[in-house]
Amino acid sequence: MKETEIILGIDPGSQVTGWGVIAYRDRKWQAVDYGCIRPPKGDLLSQRYLTIFEGVQALIDEFSPHAVSVEDQFVAQNPNSALKLGMARGSVMLAAAKKGIPLFTYPPKRAKKAIVGVGQASKEQVQKMMMSLLSLSKLPTPSDAADALLLALCHAHSYSNPLQRGKNV
Repeated sequence: MKETEIILGIDPGSQVTGWGVIAYRDRKWQAVDYGCIRPPKGDLLSQRYLTIFEGVQALIDEFSPHAVSVEDQFVAQNPNSALKLGMARGSVMLAAAKKGIPLFTYPPKRAKKAIVGVGQASKEQVQKMMMSLLSLSKLPTPSDAADALLLALCHAHSYSNPLQRGKNV
């Protein structure tokens, strides 16, 4: 592992896309920054996806991550919601590919189990665990940003065990 390794975690969504950046410094993983990309609610879906794409590109430009870790598609009961989520995820994938950054995917349950210890962990449990593991002074909010930090940390922990590494897509 490099002295300073940087991972960008992304929790994609057409209304809110959470992001979190962690870095390996002083022999531990630390949160660098986190937040959300929020396309305007009145925008057409095509414009929302462009906003997500450009937002992720800006994050890559700002933080120069060595990898992007994104949530694998969660298929809800509503096929229309699944399609929208897939398009948001595709916007993230294209932004990483355009910048030449390796992208890895993790199913939500696997990421939660790997870091929180419970695949069905609640949003609050994820926030508390991120606060604890990354030595944050307050709970990371909104929960989409905490989920993004979780995905980044999940990928960070996968480094040491190639058999458990996420899928490079």
